Formats: sequence, C-alpha cells, structure tokens
Amino acid sequence: MTGVVKLRAGGSHLQQIPNDPRHLEALLDFYAGAGVDCFLQDDPVDWVALTRAQAAQRAQAGSQVASSAQPQQPRQQTPASNFQGQATAPPVPAAPIAAQIGAVPPASMGQSPVLPDREIIAAARDLAASAPTLDELRNCLSAFEGCNLKLTAKKLVFADGNPEAKLMFVGEAPGRDEDLQGLPFVGRSGQLLDRMLAAIGLDRSSAYIANVVPWRPPGNRTPTPQETEICKPFILRQIELVNPDVLVFLGAASAKTLLGVQDGIRKMRGRWMTYPCKGREISAIATYHPAYLLRSPLEKRLSWRDFLAIKQKLGEKAAD
Repeated sequence: MTGVVKLRAGGSHLQQIPNDPRHLEALLDFYAGAGVDCFLQDDPVDWVALTRAQAAQRAQAGSQVASSAQPQQPRQQTPASNFQGQATAPPVPAAPIAAQIGAVPPASMGQSPVLPDREIIAAARDLAASAPTLDELRNCLSAFEGCNLKLTAKKLVFADGNPEAKLMFVGEAPGRDEDLQGLPFVGRSGQLLDRMLAAIGLDRSSAYIANVVPWRPPGNRTPTPQETEICKPFILRQIELVNPDVLVFLGAASAKTLLGVQDGIRKMRGRWMTYPCKGREISAIATYHPAYLLRSPLEKRLSWRDFLAIKQKLGEKAAD
C-alpha cells in the first residue's frame, strides 16, 4: 500500500513524499550524495539560515572578521509555529550544536556555502574570461569557491578527449562515476557514447567532451538555474578555447543553456543550428543524451541518424 511519509524540513515546515520504495531510495541516495551518513539529533538545523546570519555579521564586521577567532553567532529569530499551531523553539546557534553533538557546521569546513547572486555570477565571468588557456581555465575552476556544488562533489570534472579536436560534446552535469574519476562520461552512458563514436569511425582522441556544470549535484539531481548560471561562463570560455568546427549538445539541457532555445529535445534533435563564437558561427546540433538512450533503446535509431549527420558535417568542414 502506498501512503505518505512526512519529513520535517527547516524546523517549521513539512515535506510530504510518497511512501514508495523508489521515492525513498532516491531520497536516501540524495542524502548520501550530500554527505549525510547518520542522524545526529531529532530536530533539523537550517544551516543555510545560520550561514546567512553569519554572512551578514561578517559583512558588518568588515576586515576585522578575517582576524577574529570568535565564532559567528546567528541572528535571533522569532519563534515559528508548526503545522499544529504550536510554537517551536528558534534554531540553536551553530557553536553550541557542534559542541553538543560533535558535528562541524558547514561554515567551519574550510569553505562556507555561498548565496548565489549577481556578484558571484559576475565574478565567475571575470575569472573565466581571464583564462588564456584550457589549463589555466581548469586552475581557475579548481580555485573558484562560488558554486556550492563543489562542497559535496568529490572531484572537479573538467573535460576529456583532445582539445585540438574539431568535434566537441557538451552534456549537462557529471554523475557518480564521473565524480569518482574526475572525467566526463565514463559510466554506462559514457561507454555508450564511446560505442556511438566508434560507429562513425571516431574515438575520444577525435573529440573533446565537457559539461555545463563541472561538479556532480548531490544525488544526481538536476542543477538549479542558479548553479547553471554560475558555471555557464566557464563552459562558454571552454568552447571558445577549443573552438571546434562542430558542437554537439547531449540532451536538451545543455542546448537550452548555451543556445537559449526553449524547444524540447524531440523537436530540437537532428536540426542543425549555429553557435556564435569568436566572430564565427559553429555548426551545432542536439541529440539524445546517452543516459536517455539506455532507458529508451528504441530511440537509438534517431541518434544514429544524428551521428551520421555529424560525420558528414565534419567531412564537409574538412573539405572547406
């Protein structure tokens, strides 16, 4: 029988999820991907709210905060009410909680979560534009602290393949296998991509492969629009530095992000488009993501047509 499981979230709200093994398994996988491995206390703590308070105090303190050894204290919050109308206690400050349960709040883990805003996006643009080479761009991404996905990811997934190749693939974000190895498309979907390349006489030495988002989202969830926007300047610069003749979007997400189109993948795939880059127009095409083809093998016939079109386009470019 399928019922409803109620989970407390944020201290004062309830989140309802279906009591179905698949949903529960997905939720547990999300928590595991985010680094949660045990329950420490009965009531949850909104670390993001504490981080906002600490950020506000750091902004008021200015440069003195950097040299101060005193822990940050959150703002006093008014008591909230739960779903039964009963008053609930305000969140406990981070330092006492850490002392009571032996946990370390995110703000003291070497890098604090950040609130995505226009300043962070502008900083990402400036940093990406300052990279003259792909190696420098990788270093810039490794040092970039503006995306919270870096907190939960194990490795930066920058790129794979030949940076001198005339063919470039762009996906959305890495998964579990990619996060472990630090390379894009190395899991089951990556193995299928390798076979698809081999079918048209190519391999990874003939292509360059990257993602819009270079860090794995917890639990393989979809990146938020803010996370995508923060990472977007780096993939734009990556495409500029590779400067391919043919650009292939694996799935609709990367095409929508980089081309600004709103069509779904069924309507978009197989249609040649143009991607403006460094004063020239790159031939671009979208095709099904290999992960989707693993779930829907009947669609492989359409991807085969796309890859034949890619092979033909590369031949035309080489002949020009």
